[in-house]
Formats: sequence, C-alpha cells, structure tokens
Amino acid sequence: MDALLDWVRGLRPETAVLVLAVLPVVELRGAIPAGMLLGMNPWAAWGLALLGSSLPVPLVLWLGRPVARALKAVPGLRRIVARGRAWAVGRARGGGRMLERWGLLGLALFVAVPLPTTGAWTGALVAALLGVRPWPAFFAIAAGSAAAGLAVMLLTWLGVWTFERWP
Repeated sequence: MDALLDWVRGLRPETAVLVLAVLPVVELRGAIPAGMLLGMNPWAAWGLALLGSSLPVPLVLWLGRPVARALKAVPGLRRIVARGRAWAVGRARGGGRMLERWGLLGLALFVAVPLPTTGAWTGALVAALLGVRPWPAFFAIAAGSAAAGLAVMLLTWLGVWTFERWP
C-alpha cells in the first residue's frame, strides 16, 4: 500500500482520490483518507471517491458472468478463474444472504459496511453472480458506497481511520 500511496503522491489530490477509488482493493475506503491526508476538503474527497468507486460497477454488473465464462474456457486460466470464483462465491454467501433477506436494501447494507471486501466491486460481483438486474443493483451499490464513504470520512476526521506511515 505504501508504494501505491507514494506513486499517487505525485498526482493532484483530486486525481489521486479518483484513481485510488477505482482500484478494487482500495476503493473509497482508502481514497477518502488519502484525499484528506493530501489536504482535500473531506466532502470533496468523499464525492470524488464515490464517483471513482462507482465507475467500474456497471462493467462488473454487465460483464462479470460473460468474462468469467470466457476466461474459464482458456486452459491456462481455468485454475485461476476457479480460485477467484471460489473467493467470490464465499463473499457472495454473505452478501447473498443479505440480498435474499432484504433484497436491494440488503445489497446496499452489504456494501455500506466499511470493511475490506465489502465494497462496490464485491457488491457488483455478488449482484452479477446472483442475477440481480443491473440498474437497480447499481443504485443499491451506489447508496451503500455513499454510506460507507460517510462512515470512512467521519472515522478519518476523528483520527480512527488513518494510514500509519504516509505521508
């Protein structure tokens, strides 16, 4: 993570937040604190991080299943796809239970938990694997991301959610 943060240090803060938020591991949970550390207004960091984390969601919702099927057909990638699918199915069980119980609200709540592997990328993958219609899923994921972003922004402002070494 430190190498990634050192790389974005050379970018404008707004660009850094947007780039970090698009990345599947970082998403807005890392982009908001980075933006605040770079001196951005917390609301601006939240808005750009929300935008960035929402950008890949339609791609995952519409292309998740077809891409996995296509990659699975390639002999050298079959094992990698199987491992990735096993991980996704494990995450989908948690999100899937919430989705089955509460529908789209459950998907939004799953994404709203500000912990690793419960963000927009995973929420979109869960929705795609479970066959949720893309547009309703997109709006549920965006709502969950907005809530998670507010929690991260507040926790960062309070000094609870921080990077240890950077800047």
